[in-house]
Amino acid sequence: MAVIIETKGLTKHYGNIKAIQELNLSVEEGGIYGFVGPNGAGKTTTMQIMTTLLQPTSGDALVGGFSVTKQPRDVRRVIGYMPDFFGVYDDMKVWEYLDFFAACYDIPESTRPPLIRDLLDLVDLGHRADDMVDSLSRGMKQRLCLARTLTHDPQVLILDEPASGLDPRARVEIRQLLVELSNMGKTIFFSTHILADVEEVCTQVGIIEAGELVMEGDIEEMQRRLIPNREILVGVLGDGQLAKDTLFGVEGVIEIEDLKPDNGRDQFHVSFTGGDEEVAHLLSRLIQAGVPVIRFAEETRDLESVFMRATKGIVS
Repeated sequence: MAVIIETKGLTKHYGNIKAIQELNLSVEEGGIYGFVGPNGAGKTTTMQIMTTLLQPTSGDALVGGFSVTKQPRDVRRVIGYMPDFFGVYDDMKVWEYLDFFAACYDIPESTRPPLIRDLLDLVDLGHRADDMVDSLSRGMKQRLCLARTLTHDPQVLILDEPASGLDPRARVEIRQLLVELSNMGKTIFFSTHILADVEEVCTQVGIIEAGELVMEGDIEEMQRRLIPNREILVGVLGDGQLAKDTLFGVEGVIEIEDLKPDNGRDQFHVSFTGGDEEVAHLLSRLIQAGVPVIRFAEETRDLESVFMRATKGIVS
């Protein structure tokens, strides 16, 4: 699949502060790329360079094949940008708000009404077209601003924290909308520090910390790289020594780590390299040895586990 966003040695310094340093990432056309990192990691700086709002200290970014440093006008034609702090004109009706921005993009007046209807239907605000913008909830305003980024039918959407400050239901609605836009052929690059938003919808993930990209790829790939072994939590009644002695003799068991007892019940982690059948065999071995097993569960290798292993908890 073709690469539609690419950064090459992208660097931005503010005096002695290194906001981003030698950043190299790539986004496939039609994908949903989650740009993940703590506050202050360099997410917004990167996106402002991608959208031509900032000049890099060195390096370059290509969006839709156009250089942000050499062809900024061409970049602006192919992107729709939604900043983390967006502005809305409260004294406008919802349809007027989109009409204003459509006019800014030189969309003919005769074609704007059906375009606005389609955009409002897309973000599920068709029933609020004649309402004042200031009467909308934060989640609705967020969806309205997303509709605004679509008025000129951009190829790439660059969204800075699109679910920031939203309640759980509104966050789910935004995620569903991103998937729908991707199905329509849009490429979406969005930043967040909410890992659940990324895990639900993204085809690619980039983890940034202190201005440096520490890992990039699809979630399963990163899970395999950072957490190659299966982690199984075992809990037993009473002393767990018999269980550990039994498991130490099983092929594929790499390490057994004691955990804090739970209400007097021993529990421990087992690092294991086998497949599903071998995991089932582990449990059978324990039962056959007479171990009173009360808990036997594989821990999921989720994005949170990947993030904690990939990062060190520092900022630039």
